[in-house]
Amino acid sequence: MYKAFFDTNILAYEFDKSEHRKQALVVDLINEWRPSGRMIISTQVLQELYVVLIQKLKPALKEEIAEEIIRNYSKLDVVIIDPSLILSGIGIKRKYKISFWDALIVAAAQRAGCKILFTEDLSHGMKIAGIEIVNPFFKFAVL
Repeated sequence: MYKAFFDTNILAYEFDKSEHRKQALVVDLINEWRPSGRMIISTQVLQELYVVLIQKLKPALKEEIAEEIIRNYSKLDVVIIDPSLILSGIGIKRKYKISFWDALIVAAAQRAGCKILFTEDLSHGMKIAGIEIVNPFFKFAVL
């Protein structure tokens, strides 16, 4: 079975009560992938998610709650962002003309051997570095 990488923008919807439809879809997606051990994130995702939860989410979560969420997500298979991964991200950025931060997510997914990257930040159906970009909300966008 193949692995899937989850970008920060997807995970944040699990806690966004203002986006009921997206929240329900993300909860189902996490419940499908997490128990299998095939749900992958990176240290970048953990950092970004913490900031989203305490600063950008409305209402923001208390820091202690956000910390517990990060602690729980840390139990997944987490790709560590190191200098060689940063260099891979730079190469992906240059080749595919995407933002550095998105390229770093792609590089982490590639390192983990993922076939799918769940994200809202890149074009649904696109293939980058052999990874299929899947926006789980794509069907909502075309309705």
